Amino acid sequence: MRSIASRKKKNLPLFANPRNIAAGSMRQLDPTMVASRGLDFLAYDLITDLGQRTHEEEHLIANLFGFTTDAMAERCKSVESIMKYGKYVLDRREKLDFLIDGIVVQVNSGELFDRLGVAGKAPRGAIAFKFPAEEATSEVEDIIIQIGRTGVLTPVAVLKPVFVGGVTVSRATLHNIDEIRRLDVRVGDTVIVQRAGDVIPDIVKVLTNLRPTKSKVFAMPRTYCGQPVVRKDGEVAHKILHPEKCELVQRERFYHFVSKGAFDIAGLGPKIIDRLLDEGLIQDPADLFTLKEADLNMLERFGEKSAENIIASIQAKKKIELTRLIYGLGILHVGEETALDLAEHFGTLERLSHISKEDLEGVANIGVVVAESIYEWFRNSEHQKFLAKLESVGVSVKPVRASRKPQKLKGLTFVLTGTLEILARDAAKRRIRELGGDMSESVSKKTDYVIVGSDPGSKAERAQALGVRTLNEKEFLKLIGR
Repeated sequence: MRSIASRKKKNLPLFANPRNIAAGSMRQLDPTMVASRGLDFLAYDLITDLGQRTHEEEHLIANLFGFTTDAMAERCKSVESIMKYGKYVLDRREKLDFLIDGIVVQVNSGELFDRLGVAGKAPRGAIAFKFPAEEATSEVEDIIIQIGRTGVLTPVAVLKPVFVGGVTVSRATLHNIDEIRRLDVRVGDTVIVQRAGDVIPDIVKVLTNLRPTKSKVFAMPRTYCGQPVVRKDGEVAHKILHPEKCELVQRERFYHFVSKGAFDIAGLGPKIIDRLLDEGLIQDPADLFTLKEADLNMLERFGEKSAENIIASIQAKKKIELTRLIYGLGILHVGEETALDLAEHFGTLERLSHISKEDLEGVANIGVVVAESIYEWFRNSEHQKFLAKLESVGVSVKPVRASRKPQKLKGLTFVLTGTLEILARDAAKRRIRELGGDMSESVSKKTDYVIVGSDPGSKAERAQALGVRTLNEKEFLKLIGR
């Protein structure tokens, strides 16, 4: 934002958070106000093949089309030159017209970048190097407990408000009791706070030499929400035994259900949900779809128009994508990516709800623990009643969009073992699924092919023992048409 420098010159107060002010500016109805903010962006990638072979060429092509690219971008030929470049940018960080929190180093060759593949959401051919976060000093006024939708208790430090990294910070997560003991943080301590990645408030150090004599050592509660607090062997988290019986947990699950990645119901935030729950108008998320405008009009401070807008937002989400529904259910260990994997693999909620643990383990990126969590969720009688209630109030699932690519591997199950040299493991799994095939982590008589890379494990031996056909990488690439 070029307006940062101009506001400094005019002695005007600076915007506290550039990220938020940029997003807020784009929502303004007055185009002259948006224009006055001096918003700009730097192009760094091309989504169209224009013959570019390197990342450097992408920048050049973007420039030719009139887009602004990063003038400080540089091609480095060694690790030493990368380190030197990082220091060069860090030294000039405060003089830039925009905020940065590090640099990104990317493989220049487009072909090599594609071959390296993706791990989760992150490409292996690029890595971010974060600069040291901005720090400030504050005092711990209290340590409180927050409970999440899975029943896990998280200690949170209540801080004397301090301005750090462009925002005023008054709370910082302490994660768990082990982290509290590692830091040796107590109520009353003076601490150094940073915004990790310039985003998340975090306590990095306790200044024990400033510790008051009346500082208090924190201990996790023995009970919470009327239930015993437990910590299972091998786990770092404290949690309650029966989260489904805790009203606070139910509210967190409610917030999650309407959140952006799930049903994404506009205008329905935690405060309104709390109000509806407190007034007894709803008991669970399915009740949202039975609300009428008259129910909201009777509430104080609810105008006719706001009631109309909220009901319209709710009704607009009666038909939902399977991915969003699965994520909105709040199943332990199931995030947006896993929800997408499940939706694409099973296609319908009916199939998913009656699947076995073994079949779940055959889905890409799902292991034993996640499979167990999904399996148990759908076997819970209360969850089954909730799904039936959603259907009864008119919630329906949109059909999963069929792939336009030929399903030449449909009905075939693959297992990968060893290291692939040409195609990254995740890329191979993704290609199999794009072509209609299924992935499994274990070899059985139901397995059709075991793809064997270098240094294979026992899966190759088991395939031979069971008479399952094996493919080397060259044969596999020929099978998928690469």
